[in-house]
Amino acid sequence: MSPAAPVQPFQALDACHLQIQKHLEELQRMALHMQSEPLSDVDRKLAGAIEDFFSSTSREHHEQEEKVVFPPLLVNGSEELKVAVRGLQQDHGFIEENWIELGPQLRGIAEGNDWFDAAEFQHNVALFLELLNGHIALEEVLIYPESKALWAEAIAKREQRAAR
Repeated sequence: MSPAAPVQPFQALDACHLQIQKHLEELQRMALHMQSEPLSDVDRKLAGAIEDFFSSTSREHHEQEEKVVFPPLLVNGSEELKVAVRGLQQDHGFIEENWIELGPQLRGIAEGNDWFDAAEFQHNVALFLELLNGHIALEEVLIYPESKALWAEAIAKREQRAAR
């Protein structure tokens, strides 16, 4: 295997982080726009796309992290790393709790309903942005590099055993 092999499992995870950040930027722009302008058809379409992404792709991304990225770090990582991983697992719960409030609001906007409380919506958006931006930053700076290193080490050991 080539030295790039450990990165392969992370290509989809890294790509998803870029998609998450793009959708967060769109959500923030939409929420700011809504503070001064009535909802437009563009806002409604964007709300539907954002809701769909975070209700499906983003949730699947978190599930993959829970299955693939976090377990090896909890077994082989330093205490500091284990604390960070447990914090990220807790974040997944907080993100899901916030999404349970925000998702239906976005779906309502997408479907033409104006029943939501604007102040509550703005609060939920701000909290969601804060949670996910901090979460991704920690994963990008600490968790993914450590996880990639563990993958590389495991592959190197497997190659050494195979070469014997």
